[in-house]
Amino acid sequence: MNSFPEAEVYEIKKIKLNSPIIFAGFVGAGLAGTISLGYIIEKLKMKEIGYMRSKYLPPAAVFIQGRLRHPFRFYSNKSGTICAIICEITLQFEGLYSIASAILDWSEKNGSDEIVVLDGVPSKEVHDQKAFCAAEEDLCRIMADSGINMIPQGFVTGIPGAILNECILRKIRGVTLLVKADPQKPDPLAAATLVEAVNRVYQTSIDTKELREQEKQLCLDLKAISDKYTEARKAETNLYM
Repeated sequence: MNSFPEAEVYEIKKIKLNSPIIFAGFVGAGLAGTISLGYIIEKLKMKEIGYMRSKYLPPAAVFIQGRLRHPFRFYSNKSGTICAIICEITLQFEGLYSIASAILDWSEKNGSDEIVVLDGVPSKEVHDQKAFCAAEEDLCRIMADSGINMIPQGFVTGIPGAILNECILRKIRGVTLLVKADPQKPDPLAAATLVEAVNRVYQTSIDTKELREQEKQLCLDLKAISDKYTEARKAETNLYM
């Protein structure tokens, strides 16, 4: 514990996981991934079981309404059939594959065969309440049966892209569910659309009414995180120009 590893999942609670499906959400456009996953964690009464330790994580702590918590956390439901991975800080490109590899190692160890990344795509258009997907062909067909269309082409970058790339090399199916999201501020409506997409595909039956009604308060609570994301995106753009 005295030195920081490349990347490892440090488990704080022992629970038997039963080949869980894993949902993951990271800081992205409109914070759609983190807001939606935080809501799923709350509504499914999931318990924190671990967190990511890595020398590549920035030295930052997260406070939400005054409560301190580790920024990169792992959760499970009571039966061990659903897990969630949520990161509430912006990650730099260095070390992303080490972190993604640690996530996949942990997933394989616990018998998971599917990781679903929830994310937002920056868009200035009016939110259309539609979700899209990118995955291997057979999984795209399953998504289409639930009214979630495949994105014909494009890029998934950052930690979501690193995880999906690593899935291709392993025996774990990787899929990302995407929605158009406000690039400038937290977008709870986009997050609600992601939760509803999860409901359709994975039969989670999570009511999104409360999430839609919390839009104003969530925007205030998460504005600082969103601002940091915007700053990081600008820095990345300047770096690669």
